Amino acid sequence: MSKSVWLARLLSIGGVLETVTGLALIIDPAGGASVLFGSSMEGAGVAIGRIGGGGLLALGIACWLARKTPMSAASVGVGWAYLVYNVIACVTLAWASVALGGASVLALGGAALHGVLGAAMLAALLGRGQA
Repeated sequence: MSKSVWLARLLSIGGVLETVTGLALIIDPAGGASVLFGSSMEGAGVAIGRIGGGGLLALGIACWLARKTPMSAASVGVGWAYLVYNVIACVTLAWASVALGGASVLALGGAALHGVLGAAMLAALLGRGQA
């Protein structure tokens, strides 16, 4: 399988996952915090959660549209942005899981998923000129 196909598939996965997550956070950020971390969210945290949800929605849309031309400069830029997001999400979720005393299996699972997606995206981006 060519690297462009691999990059297109990863961008498609990112498009779906981040769009759904972004919409969920916009609709109910406190519910997302409760499910993921087992803790409540109120006040400014709800507003920050919705802003984060908007960012994820935007990233998801960009990934989805970039999947059609994975080797264009703009799509490669979206790929790098998705890589950075996955690294930050992986580290943050892993840290939060440890900080919560390992009580959040979902946060640890999310960290693992973001780690795998980040590693796959890095491999696709670094090998994008190869067949």
